[in-house]
Amino acid sequence: MPQRRPSPRPLAVAAFSAVLAAACAPSPAAPRTDAPVYSYKVVARYPHDSLAFTQGLIWKDGHLYESTGLNGRSSLRKVKLENGQVLQRRDLPAEVFGEGLTDRGEQLLMLTWTNGSGYVFNRGDFSPAGTFAYAGEGWGLTRSADTVYMSDGSAQLRLLDPATLRERSRIRVTDNGRAVDQLNELEWVKGEIYANVWQTDLIARIDPKTGHVRGWIDLSGLLQGHGTSVRGSDVLNGIAYDAKGDRLFVTGKLWPNLFQIELVPPAKPVPKR
Repeated sequence: MPQRRPSPRPLAVAAFSAVLAAACAPSPAAPRTDAPVYSYKVVARYPHDSLAFTQGLIWKDGHLYESTGLNGRSSLRKVKLENGQVLQRRDLPAEVFGEGLTDRGEQLLMLTWTNGSGYVFNRGDFSPAGTFAYAGEGWGLTRSADTVYMSDGSAQLRLLDPATLRERSRIRVTDNGRAVDQLNELEWVKGEIYANVWQTDLIARIDPKTGHVRGWIDLSGLLQGHGTSVRGSDVLNGIAYDAKGDRLFVTGKLWPNLFQIELVPPAKPVPKR
């Protein structure tokens, strides 16, 4: 069995999933989310290393960069999209559980789960360029032009100064007033933060100023229906966006496939309560 994080909030995840399921149900008496729920269309399927416990995923200058977790197996990778070949790799110390990833110009920033510190690597050769500290757990990273966003498994996102990587503030992520926790892998897409909700097939589309969920992406059945389902594959995790080509990529922990997808909006507006 693949190693998994112990979940501090399993009841909260289950409760939220039930709320979202109710939002798509026809019963007018059920509680409903105000945010639209998008489905998906698979545009392309690519190979992915099924031994990669994917934590962070970004697209940069024609390649995927990926961070992987698990003690003794955590790594930073440069990957060729077309065939999944690992072109470059740096392994982390065995006692480190690797986490989220983003870029900072010619550098890459990588979190660790419980070590209270992250790594800075030079993107060209993956050589070490420093470390940075933070309190609590590290889960996911992404950035805008002037802010680095960090998740820690709660309903809050930390806003870090991109130069110093010190925390400036936090935003609380909510859907119609309800906190959305277990926020994990993050990606900046067209002015929104995409955040996968750990142990679900859901991605939240978050307003970075208010923390409000603008929409949901339901990726249920992605691997099973469109990929090569293998024994041991784990949860959805890994979002990368190619801004120049307007391409959205997703994968999962220990998945043998990575997918380019297009979002399909709901046929009808989601009714309010």
